[in-house]
Amino acid sequence: MSATPDSAALEALLPPALRERLQSLKVTEAGVAVVVLDASGLAGDERDALEAAVQEALAGAASEVRVAMMADKPQRRLIAVGSGKGGVGKSTVSANLAVALARMGRKVGLVDADIYGPSQPHLLGNVGIKPKARDNKLVPVPSEWGVPVLSMGHLIEPGKAIAWRGPMAGNALGQLIDAEWGAVDTIIVDLPPGTGDVQLTMLQRYKPAGAVIVSTPQDLALIDAKRAMQLFDVGQVPVIGLVENMAGYACPHCGEVSDPFGQGGTEAAARELGHAFLGRIPLDMAIRTASDAGTPPAAGDGPQAEAFAALAQAVADWLDRA
Repeated sequence: MSATPDSAALEALLPPALRERLQSLKVTEAGVAVVVLDASGLAGDERDALEAAVQEALAGAASEVRVAMMADKPQRRLIAVGSGKGGVGKSTVSANLAVALARMGRKVGLVDADIYGPSQPHLLGNVGIKPKARDNKLVPVPSEWGVPVLSMGHLIEPGKAIAWRGPMAGNALGQLIDAEWGAVDTIIVDLPPGTGDVQLTMLQRYKPAGAVIVSTPQDLALIDAKRAMQLFDVGQVPVIGLVENMAGYACPHCGEVSDPFGQGGTEAAARELGHAFLGRIPLDMAIRTASDAGTPPAAGDGPQAEAFAALAQAVADWLDRA
């Protein structure tokens, strides 16, 4: 170009929506337009679209257009969902809690921290979708239910065993949490059962804002759940409360309710330990079939969805008070 373009003239070429995000626009002696935009609250694909729009608007008006994005680092809060043992439905509770929070308008993501036994891709119906990478960070996989998710199940071949020592599992957890989460401000972390390396890594590197403990009503599960709570107490992570899963089974033929795993044990344990009781999730065939189909019950209607909605409301209320 024969003359250095005027910055005011270039700014006038930007559509109003772009000018609202414009922080500065300067032109070098070589005619290079340097545009700085406010990208607060935008996900990665939205930032890409924003840059493309600037390039298109200023095409031919400067010898080169360079776009820089500025945004405050989001203050994301992690909610750990743990249990002392496997088989209590923790992953199902995690997935449906995230979906129920998203239905409430919360900007929530989900990390499947069960490195050795990932199940969230199956529960959220996005098995086989590989996450992309941007600036050396993973971009979470979207789900139909409005909850982006990252899991080792997205990174390895389905059915392949993961045989890693503790440090490798800890590094994998870091990649999942330190991802490109965009506008997400709350991340539900589905922890593996027990109190092992992944839990310790999370407490040391990524101190959660709070923890939800999942248990079934019987004594054995509650003994292990108390161990999980002790770990969070040692890590100075507040326990939001306890959830009693698989609580009560209504016969689909006669309607009679039975309690194969007992009744009320989790509520009693919460009262004994001075923690909140967040509610009961029934032992219901509909939850099992919907979860197997990758359709979270919390995304629908009916008593199953209502149970998860009540749990999400309790967690949301705690977040608003914290």
